[in-house]
Amino acid sequence: MPLTPLDIHNKEFRKAFRGYAENEVDDFLDEVVRDFEALLKENVAVKDELRRAGEQLDQYRNLEETLNKTLIVAQETAEEVKEAARKEAELVVREAREKAEAILREAQARAEEASRQLEELQREAHQFRVRMRSFLQAQLALFSEQEPAIEAATGLRRGSRPAAGGEADGDTIRLAGPGEEKAD
Repeated sequence: MPLTPLDIHNKEFRKAFRGYAENEVDDFLDEVVRDFEALLKENVAVKDELRRAGEQLDQYRNLEETLNKTLIVAQETAEEVKEAARKEAELVVREAREKAEAILREAQARAEEASRQLEELQREAHQFRVRMRSFLQAQLALFSEQEPAIEAATGLRRGSRPAAGGEADGDTIRLAGPGEEKAD
């Protein structure tokens, strides 16, 4: 059984002629020394183990702190990546909408231009018909004015046929039109 401080304190030595019995004191001191040395060694070992445990604890705390910081950085990075992706997606959508709107505006402008050109062509066609009608009426009026002179020069009357080169049948003169052949 190991020696306790109380054992040392309560130890009584017998008195001898010259004081305490030296052998008993020496034996007790030897026992105290052995126990004290064992306690010192145990104390050193415990302190060493406690130091190592403290170092490991510090390492684990540092590792935990590093992992926590890494986790925070990873979360922040993930949030930044998400935010950047969201912004990029918004930008892509906005650009796509702008392109779609530009294409739509261009298509509408082309449609309006085509409509305007169609109206212009229709107006020009109408003007052409009016001018052609006026021209033809003027030509008919001119022909009607000169018909008596033509009849006098050719000796034919209206409704009669020429003897050769045209068809004559009674009072009708029929001249071949474009794409028609003269009938013999």
